[in-house]
Amino acid sequence: MTTLTAGVAGAGGVATETPVPPGRRGAGGWRYAVLAVLGLYFLVPIAASVWFTVRDRGQGGLTARHYTGIPGAEGFAEAFTRSLALAGLTVVLALLLMLPTVVLVNLRLPRLRMTVELLTLMPLVLPPIALVVGVRSVLAWAPDYFLDTPLAEAFFAIQEPSLPWILVFVYVVLALPFVYRALDAGVRGADLRTLTEAARNLGASWPRVLLSVVLPVLRTSVLNAAFLTLALVLGEFTIANILGYETFPMWILRISGSQPQLSVAVSVLSLLITWVLLLMISALDRRRGTKEAS
Repeated sequence: MTTLTAGVAGAGGVATETPVPPGRRGAGGWRYAVLAVLGLYFLVPIAASVWFTVRDRGQGGLTARHYTGIPGAEGFAEAFTRSLALAGLTVVLALLLMLPTVVLVNLRLPRLRMTVELLTLMPLVLPPIALVVGVRSVLAWAPDYFLDTPLAEAFFAIQEPSLPWILVFVYVVLALPFVYRALDAGVRGADLRTLTEAARNLGASWPRVLLSVVLPVLRTSVLNAAFLTLALVLGEFTIANILGYETFPMWILRISGSQPQLSVAVSVLSLLITWVLLLMISALDRRRGTKEAS
């Protein structure tokens, strides 16, 4: 009886608050210190590069002629246009290859998920130098082996210096790990099964489902995959160097000996453009999340 009375009295009473131990003093200060060190680690080299490009050695002042002279620099337009074309073709081919694959694996063939993941990881396991040496060996003997056949003409066509399709094919292979994981993350976060089944029940074909249902849902993932592929192609140097094609990084290397300040200015602008694209994609992702939450 006494226990019951104590229980009833305790039920109507107010429980005493457990004191919360105060956090360590200066914990926030350590976080800011670490962020400051990391910021300096990235910003100091960039600031030094900018200072190197704007310093006028002749008159001792500041100048912006190295930035304003970039569009008219010899070979810049050709190399940059070629790299942009290669990047655009690589993005299109990689998305055409991986978007239906990711959707099919997640909706119809979940047992093949591990196999597809392992296959897309192979470009990370295989060194790019080994890949490009193998490609160069095939390009060396294949035209002679298939002489006087349409296949030999195809091998010559994909090695056209103005637009080397062989680089596009190699870049697609290198971009597969990033494209697959960006798309797979978007598919796992969306209820594609319900949306695709509803579209199919309404009579939509699979191409129509991909264009009208899957692409709008995976817009941010597609943009992330495209951005990663674009950054990969615009910054790739080894494969283009070994195969002997002048892309944007190769042009920067070529002018670095005769015009070092111009080459550094182009590199700084490329980095800034990359950051702007990243911020735009992040802003689009936050905007989409806000709309979905509301």
